[in-house]
Amino acid sequence: MEQPRLDVFQVIADPSRRQILHLLSKDSRTINSLAENFDMSRPAVSKHIKVLYNAGFISIQDIGRERHCVLKQDGFKELNEWLAYYDKFWGDKLDKLGALMNDKMNKK
Repeated sequence: MEQPRLDVFQVIADPSRRQILHLLSKDSRTINSLAENFDMSRPAVSKHIKVLYNAGFISIQDIGRERHCVLKQDGFKELNEWLAYYDKFWGDKLDKLGALMNDKMNKK
């Protein structure tokens, strides 16, 4: 039975998955080399990798007998679009507040 696809915030909510992303930001790694950084079983790490893969945060390349994980932009793009919307939202609100404050100061 296939697990439901998580949204990007559910994916990055787990500290182990965030640590995997951080490790992969330095270089591609095999699943075994990633598992060495955690106090959990290799199958547990593999489940986290599968979640990251399904969400578009990583790709997996078979090189010889090993599977290498590499960061991928897709998951980050969705996350960045969400953040950019609220960055603009709050930027606009602060600009309006600044204009209102300047207007009040100029009327004194």
